[in-house]
Amino acid sequence: MDDNVTIDSKTDDQSTPEVEASADDTVVAAAPVTPESDTEADEPEGDAEDYLVEEGEIAGDYLEQLLDVLDFDGDIDLDVEGDRAVVSIDGGKDLNKLVGRKGEVLDALQELTRLAVQQSTGDRSKLMLDVAGWRAGRREELTRLGTEAAERVAASGDSEPLEPMTPFERKIVHDAVATIAGVTSESDGVEPNRHVVVVKE
Repeated sequence: MDDNVTIDSKTDDQSTPEVEASADDTVVAAAPVTPESDTEADEPEGDAEDYLVEEGEIAGDYLEQLLDVLDFDGDIDLDVEGDRAVVSIDGGKDLNKLVGRKGEVLDALQELTRLAVQQSTGDRSKLMLDVAGWRAGRREELTRLGTEAAERVAASGDSEPLEPMTPFERKIVHDAVATIAGVTSESDGVEPNRHVVVVKE
């Protein structure tokens, strides 16, 4: 879907899963993070695009309330990419606090947002959340890393293990490696140390 929808943060009396700010203003999510596998679940039945738009709207409402609670400024943008809703928050000076070290706070916030959507729809969500363009920048970085590693392996023939990554990050690297002829990639290890290994075909 090409059209984006922008929502300004506003107060809503709908209940919000518990999220609080600590003394150093780093967001602490009071809910467990559910591990995500490399292979996602099938999308819900019915009109997939309409369903994903609904997911994005539910997530947008939840995130509006969160920004109000934290007194953060930010514009919420809703989109659909492939088989998942994509929600991004941009434009606020404090938004990096919602990203955290290596995106750890962002990952927890994404899981909370998915849980809020699941609570409303009854179905597990694959929604992707980005804040201040962090995931977009990370995608570019990982695509470059995967491509360069694949080129080195193609030239030397030696396998090359990469650093531990999340399932989202590993998929980006796998996709990048797949563009280089003569090499392939596989995931090895267990969380949180599961990583991509680039090998010669």
